[in-house]
Amino acid sequence: MLKRASSLTAPRNGVYTVGEFMTRKEDLHVVVYNFNSNFCPQFATALESLVEHRITGFPVIDDDWKLVGVVSDYDLLALDSISGHRETDNSMFPEVDSTWKTFNEVQKLLSKTNGKLIGELMTPAPMVVRETSNLEEAARLLLETKFRRLPVVDAEGKLVGIITRGNVVGAALQIKRDSEKKGR
Repeated sequence: MLKRASSLTAPRNGVYTVGEFMTRKEDLHVVVYNFNSNFCPQFATALESLVEHRITGFPVIDDDWKLVGVVSDYDLLALDSISGHRETDNSMFPEVDSTWKTFNEVQKLLSKTNGKLIGELMTPAPMVVRETSNLEEAARLLLETKFRRLPVVDAEGKLVGIITRGNVVGAALQIKRDSEKKGR
């Protein structure tokens, strides 16, 4: 969710920052993992939230907003390789004409999450950036790692936002439009 003014201010020192384009924590869906009470939501709850909110992943935080991990749809798909299950044609996904087979494979993966907790399946200690990070560097990280999102944390490791591929694409479009307006 890119929330920008219709026009950008000039970048500081010619550099746009992650903080100018990230989705702020107030607008994020997160999972809270309470270490003190050992409360950790089940993975199935997180999957329901992914589907309900039409997102592909979200940060896992403690009660103090400190980032402890990330959970994503990829974590579900990774269960396939962890379990040792392999397609006979070495393809992760069945052919296009086998929709029912695909549906059944996803159901099998979902059954492997029964009773599992977020803490067991999340990616702990994910790669992060800061609000002051160079936007181009964050975009490069997203491209090189093929991650869909990078959590944005402060100096104490507390979540302040997230920068996604969509945020970067929106930023590039906004910067292009502003550049064209200045060129007129």
